Amino acid sequence: MEVKVLDFNGKDTGRKVQLSDSVFAIEPNNHAVYLDVKQYLANQRQGTHKAKERAEVTGSTRKIKKQKGTGTARAGSVKNPLFKGGGTVFGPRPRSYSFKLNKGLKRLARKSAFSIKAKESNIIVLEDFNFDVPNTKNFINVLRALGLENKKSLFVLGESNKNVYLSSRNLKASNVVTSSELSTYAILNTNNLVLLEGSLELIEENLSK
Repeated sequence: MEVKVLDFNGKDTGRKVQLSDSVFAIEPNNHAVYLDVKQYLANQRQGTHKAKERAEVTGSTRKIKKQKGTGTARAGSVKNPLFKGGGTVFGPRPRSYSFKLNKGLKRLARKSAFSIKAKESNIIVLEDFNFDVPNTKNFINVLRALGLENKKSLFVLGESNKNVYLSSRNLKASNVVTSSELSTYAILNTNNLVLLEGSLELIEENLSK
């Protein structure tokens, strides 16, 4: 599919780029997308939750009353899980939520995400640009020129650009990443995907393996 290339002022440069059909025009595999997004979100979980069990609660282990004759249920120590302040039964323990996915499935998921965005016409190809110094106002001007000022957007660079990244860092609705940092979740969790020309070849090369 052909997409016109815009400059950072939002104007048509008169050039077009050919996006690979094998990356941007496949039939999306929803289950692959689901698994990749699930893995990404699982990896964000710290898994440091912990509840004290009976052996870890502070308290005496003395039997608090005699076994029989009280008219109530028998009870051992005050650390009994049935008592207030007692231990927790089968409480959460520190664990890792991460799980493995094959590289082929993850590539399929990213290609599916790109194809979804392309089908929705939410991909913008922008010529490479740079700022002399980090300047948030300059980045806002780029967003305004592209009509993305009030929309969630993701800018994908071919290689790391400190000035462009720092210029966007204070903006909650816009993120800047390199092509190697792309994830299926990031692609789908945005209204508009802005691909700089320098990132296209790297994206297609990485996903065509």
